[in-house]
Amino acid sequence: MNTINGKVWTFGDNIDTDLIIAARYLSTSVPEELAKYVMEDADPTFKDKVKAGDLIVAGENFGCGSSREHAPIALKAAGVSAVIAKSFARIFYRNAFNMGLPIFELSQSDEIKEGDEIVVNMDNGTVENKTQNKTYKFDPIPEFMQELVSCGGLMNYAKKSK
Repeated sequence: MNTINGKVWTFGDNIDTDLIIAARYLSTSVPEELAKYVMEDADPTFKDKVKAGDLIVAGENFGCGSSREHAPIALKAAGVSAVIAKSFARIFYRNAFNMGLPIFELSQSDEIKEGDEIVVNMDNGTVENKTQNKTYKFDPIPEFMQELVSCGGLMNYAKKSK
């Protein structure tokens, strides 16, 4: 079973790529460096609170704004195991999978609260909120996109396919 479980950190609507990783830090693409500044302009304490395996849950249009691969790289390097939102900007959606960061669209994302412990089952398309004892259904991501995630992104997937 392909599952992700962890603690939730919440953000609202229209979290753009500049809030995820500000343009002033784009002089590097080193994941560990980017992780030091992840979500800094949305929550300056986020990088100190987030732990490996934690998840972000947000509202509408997560990842809007500039088309930068740095955003999913920074989230992943900071330990974020997945992002759940009502909707994603299309370019962020593609970049996230290309970088190996799983993301899931869930219309009830606003029912999940910060600090909740959740389990995402990628195979059957469910989010189980252990804290609230609720289960939500989403459209499972296609198998080939799950393969991208399990390989760590598009480049690793391409290397494996040779």
